[in-house]
Amino acid sequence: MIRKIIKIDEEACNGCGACAQACHEGAIEMIDGKAKLTREDYCDGLGDCLPECPCHAITFEEREAAAYDEGAVRAAKQEKEKAPQKPAHVSSQLGQWPCQIKLVPAKAPYFRQADLLIAADCTAYAYANIHSDYMKGKITLIGCPKLDGIDYSEKLGEIIKNNQVTSITLLRMEVPCCGGLAAALKKALESSSKQIPVQIVTVSVDGKVLVC
Repeated sequence: MIRKIIKIDEEACNGCGACAQACHEGAIEMIDGKAKLTREDYCDGLGDCLPECPCHAITFEEREAAAYDEGAVRAAKQEKEKAPQKPAHVSSQLGQWPCQIKLVPAKAPYFRQADLLIAADCTAYAYANIHSDYMKGKITLIGCPKLDGIDYSEKLGEIIKNNQVTSITLLRMEVPCCGGLAAALKKALESSSKQIPVQIVTVSVDGKVLVC
């Protein structure tokens, strides 16, 4: 049938995708960085996409085209609503770099009035919401005394002594090797002679908080 339908000038298209978002029927898709009318039967010919195109690459034309299939459009929308939604993007809450205990300087501006999170390496993999629940608003230091084979107490003691640390959260796993991290923090606090609030959080190997 002859009817009014949109026409996309692919050379003029800048690939912004605004028209595809404006097309409520799903007739337009972005393919290889260009907008394309992939379903003529989904295009109702009303042109909601035209005013959204910043480079005027869309116009109307009258030509032989498949009839607008409202039922098919409705079915496609219903299927899309049933489809699993992608999880929302989670922003990193890492407040500084580097974050390895061995690599961070003993004195740095980001330690001023800082709430410290000292986390065992494995906690980031065991506890899924570590960024939002523990790292947010804190300066994060990570390490594993077993893998590094060192006593962190001297470095942590220097950090605590040389900076105005407000609070410390120790995030450790339930496994025995994480006891070395807790022991290092205790020794560091004793050597600094400072009274700083400390919270110790223990995470199980299946990602549950056991002790808080």
